[in-house]
Amino acid sequence: MKLLRYGPAGREKPGLLDDAGKIRDLSGVIDDITPDVLSPKSLARLARLKSDKLPLVKGKKRLGVPVTGSQKFVAIGLNYSDHAKETKLKEPDEPIVFTKHLSCLNGPNDDVTLPKGARKGDWEVELGIVIGSRAKNIAKKDALSHIAGYCIVNDVSERHFQAERSGQWVKGKSYDTFGPVGPWLVTADEVGSTSRLNLWTEVNGKRMQDGNTRNMIFSVAHIVWYVSKFFTLEPGDLICTGTPHGVGMGMKPPVFLKPGDVMHLGIDGLGTQTQKVVRDK
Repeated sequence: MKLLRYGPAGREKPGLLDDAGKIRDLSGVIDDITPDVLSPKSLARLARLKSDKLPLVKGKKRLGVPVTGSQKFVAIGLNYSDHAKETKLKEPDEPIVFTKHLSCLNGPNDDVTLPKGARKGDWEVELGIVIGSRAKNIAKKDALSHIAGYCIVNDVSERHFQAERSGQWVKGKSYDTFGPVGPWLVTADEVGSTSRLNLWTEVNGKRMQDGNTRNMIFSVAHIVWYVSKFFTLEPGDLICTGTPHGVGMGMKPPVFLKPGDVMHLGIDGLGTQTQKVVRDK
């Protein structure tokens, strides 16, 4: 099942993508795609709906972040062996955990805005996890049962702010629009194993990232289990799990985003997203 939110920013309605790739309206069944909708019981109820009986949404619609009401946007750094190699950094012994502020959340096809003073804007396609049930000090064997589904995240970064202005990574990761998520949340049962998913990024039509989740240092289950030891994960919380090789700062010479650039990202089974880069006024 592919859950989504469509409509103008701030006024999105809940929907799902049917087998023909058309949007069906869910507003007669639920108010929105909120954390309570992501529980196993609620998802099972939605899965029993006959999508062809739901109202068809006509025309091309803007897509928003596929879940609203998240309390946390957690990120994992240096989680692909090939990415660690291209950045000339040692593979971590434990997951590197940082946060992106919720104010950076952005629709999957909305413009990405470079802040004033930005010099080194960069892209990072990542497998996103959406938590479905509360996870606190859980056992690793139970980790996957706490996941509602998966989505694409572009962990947009300003490397100058992240690495050259001292302090924490969050400064280079959280500018408004730096967190495109979607186009939809694909439920865990439909995705199945996440151990061999292709993921890629194109910038202006040129393939930059071409990776596979088999190169993840820490698996999805390990990440959820590990993070739950340090703070409680609540339904609706987002975790982006790291990016493969091919980021701009790893190029020789480095390549960074500029106004007018177009990023196009995809992950097997999770759809694609496209963003135009603009400069903040």
